[in-house]
Amino acid sequence: QIHVEESGGGLVQAGGSLRLSCAASGNIYSINDMGWYRQAPGKQRELVASITSGGSTNYADSVKGRFTISRDNAKNTVYLQMNSLKPEDTAVYYCNAYLWSVERGWGDYWGQGTQVTVSS
Repeated sequence: QIHVEESGGGLVQAGGSLRLSCAASGNIYSINDMGWYRQAPGKQRELVASITSGGSTNYADSVKGRFTISRDNAKNTVYLQMNSLKPEDTAVYYCNAYLWSVERGWGDYWGQGTQVTVSS
């Protein structure tokens, strides 16, 4: 019943920008934290940015000053604005939501991922 889906990935040149979106849907009562993770080939999945229901944010050191996470609570949506992209940002980006579903209570939900490729 709960569905989390990312969009906005693609191929860009170094120095370019992309804006990722992630919408959570289903019988949701409340969403607490939302975050973006990424995983490059041969590497572990890492936290890129997170945002609480109150708007507090955290970023990986590698993206500070370049990426901005935001959310629209009315739409159950989180965004990741990515500027000054570098080839090392190339990865599959995953959206995560920690939310309260009416049926199950608190739980952690993941999207399917969206590919971001940055060419040099």
